[in-house]
Amino acid sequence: MAKRDYYEILGVDRNASQNEIKKAYRKLARKYHPDVNQDDEQAEDKFKEIQEAYEVLGDEQKRTRYDQFGHAGVNGDGHQQYGGFGGQDFGGFGGFEDIFDAFFGGGFSGGERRRRPRKGSDLRYKLEIEFEEAVFGAEKEVRIPRTENCEKCDGSGAKPGTQPETCSACNGSGEMRQVKETPFGRFVNVATCSRCGGEGTVIKEHCPECQGEGKVVRRRKVKLNIPEGVDNGTRLRVRGEGQAGTYGGPPGDLYVDISVKPHDTFKRDGTTVYSEINVSFVEAILGTEIEVPTLDGKSKLKIPAGTQPKTEFTLKGKGVPHFKRKGRGDQIVIVNVDIPKKLTQKQKQLVRELALSMGKNISSDESFLNRVKKALGGNE
Repeated sequence: MAKRDYYEILGVDRNASQNEIKKAYRKLARKYHPDVNQDDEQAEDKFKEIQEAYEVLGDEQKRTRYDQFGHAGVNGDGHQQYGGFGGQDFGGFGGFEDIFDAFFGGGFSGGERRRRPRKGSDLRYKLEIEFEEAVFGAEKEVRIPRTENCEKCDGSGAKPGTQPETCSACNGSGEMRQVKETPFGRFVNVATCSRCGGEGTVIKEHCPECQGEGKVVRRRKVKLNIPEGVDNGTRLRVRGEGQAGTYGGPPGDLYVDISVKPHDTFKRDGTTVYSEINVSFVEAILGTEIEVPTLDGKSKLKIPAGTQPKTEFTLKGKGVPHFKRKGRGDQIVIVNVDIPKKLTQKQKQLVRELALSMGKNISSDESFLNRVKKALGGNE
């Protein structure tokens, strides 16, 4: 009978990652293990088929050979066949790793290494805030979906009142070892325990809340303190708000990527804020004092006589606070001069008189200036 495709057996895509393959194997192994599933007469055969598929797809080298040559690239137990040496099977020379472990302190504790505490994965969250919140800081509350240890079983995966049992097949190591004598000496081939999937324990009664996974996905409220001076692209780190750790390890961290909404009045470049203000033709010529908007409210700005269009004025300390240090940037106010498009005959005459008077000190002719200001500001 032709063998089934290993990817089909595990129910994964041919581009599946090693994590996806391992997860699929563990799920199927728990379902069809003969000690657990005693109602299905074919459970043992299915379990052997699942184990064989995982021994190939769970090893990158064997998986590559299988993808290239199919079942011809591996034999029935998932190992590559090599010619010569009496047809001895070296298991892809995987035994060398165990020999070095034994001599250099690794010992035979592979299962224990897998079960040591591991930090949870980090999470990333994109947060859009208002312009003013970026400038002065804010407190925000967000809801983050993340994995957490199941509270009902305390992360064990076992039904409350029960405990995971030590795997009788591997005695809790999570590994199955096979010693083989070869012309080169003794080699040890190591494979993940097929009964417990490398966990070292077997759960006979699964927790109804997490279905034996030991973890659940929940949306949790997280309070964020946005410091003043943040900008587009700022990344904030919130310790301990990532995914739950494994085997008692600490949780990962949450990284918040900040984006800032644009403002109707202000534009920002680092800690410098830019704004524009319109003054009339007369105000630009004669000078004036006006109120301009700033991040802190209204502020008075003196426009000297003869101000040209696009002149820039600096308001010291009215910009954005420096991120992570003291002090603030400046505000640059750009002056736009409104030049009237239509003038009455009287207004035109006064502008001509103004042009003729430019060579004189017209600022001393108060009556003339008043006439110009009144005419250009009114409808005479």
